[in-house]
Amino acid sequence: MANNWRPSRRQVLWAGGLGALALGAGALRRGDQGGAHNGYFLSLQQALKEAGLYRPTLVLDSERLHQNTGRLLSHLNNHFHYRIVGKSLPSVPLINTVRAQTGSRRVMVFHQPFLNLLADKMPDADLLLGKPMPVNAAKRFYAYHTNRAFNPVTQLQWLIDSPQRLQQYGELAAALNQTMRINLELDVGLHRGGFTDAGEVGLAIQSIRQHPQLEFAGFMGYEAHVSKMPGIVGGPEKAMQNAMEFYEACLSAAKGVLKDSFRPEQLTLNAGGSSTYQMYAPGAPCNELAVGSGLVKPSDFDVPYLADHIPAAFIATPVLKTLDSVQVPGLENLAGAWPVLDPNKSRSFFTYGGYWKASPESPPGLTTNSVYGRSTNQEMLNGSDSVQLAVDDFVFLRPSQSEHVFLQFGDIAVFDGHHITQQWPVFQQGA
Repeated sequence: MANNWRPSRRQVLWAGGLGALALGAGALRRGDQGGAHNGYFLSLQQALKEAGLYRPTLVLDSERLHQNTGRLLSHLNNHFHYRIVGKSLPSVPLINTVRAQTGSRRVMVFHQPFLNLLADKMPDADLLLGKPMPVNAAKRFYAYHTNRAFNPVTQLQWLIDSPQRLQQYGELAAALNQTMRINLELDVGLHRGGFTDAGEVGLAIQSIRQHPQLEFAGFMGYEAHVSKMPGIVGGPEKAMQNAMEFYEACLSAAKGVLKDSFRPEQLTLNAGGSSTYQMYAPGAPCNELAVGSGLVKPSDFDVPYLADHIPAAFIATPVLKTLDSVQVPGLENLAGAWPVLDPNKSRSFFTYGGYWKASPESPPGLTTNSVYGRSTNQEMLNGSDSVQLAVDDFVFLRPSQSEHVFLQFGDIAVFDGHHITQQWPVFQQGA
């Protein structure tokens, strides 16, 4: 059979570029970035080999997790309640560990199957939806909820972002003859939906009070934009000030409706996120802060306000093949140009799986190859002759986020600094 493979336009352009750049390689040549695993990753590699986990594995360092929860509690300093963000720590044993370390039973949930799972497995939890659910997803929760030890009337808050959704939930509550607690989503600057006018918030609370099966439970104001705001528009401090001023205005609207029955200490006044929670001080209008990713610190959370948190989760995957060159199909004759331009493109390592939301962490000096392309099956990583990796050694990658990524590897391997001590199941998507 004829081979009809042809190099892509990108490969042809790169081939021409490599030839031209090779002429000035002396000026362009990068330094050798390669090396070996440090002591930490050598210990982690040995632990995985002892456990026989020769497959892509999500590893959680339990000691580092504990350090991060300690820092969290130190910053909160009993001024705010703490709510665990379930989507960022999507494992019942993981959440239970954080609960034990922080003393919190408050969890934020973002997916209907996860809501049913936590109501079943964690019947003492206080659950707050972190995004508004289609009303039929809420209906499905009640249809599949079986653990009577969890009482949705007192332990569950549905998030509502508009008068239209509020009406839908009111109709559902009446149809099911089910009391439903309602938390109102405030747009405090992220502009991803939610109430944008304090007057409208007041009207929503009036509607809730007039419905015999709805109860007003509080507010949720997520401000993930704050830590990313550039100085030209006032920076994080100005964005936080604006967010809290709107939150205060909504609290005033609630007080205007509730009058003598206004008890802010009895409401869930949620705010915060991993990248901003350290910005809150006593006197803020909220009374609880939500943090999840900051406890495992993926790379998207390398922000100033999390400087004292440490990465606690890594993807580990075995090396399947090694090559002492970098070869791209159709461009084999240019293999020698790669190391001339960049010594960190001297060797190739093919890993078990790949193309995750993650970047190589150890050994140092590994990169993906944009010309060869990415692969979820066998990812090519390139490195210098200094990279010390053999077949069946492990490459460690640092996730850019924890939500979704944690769900891709099966059970989480728990590392105590010396051994893999436990394997924790992750949330299942169906229910």
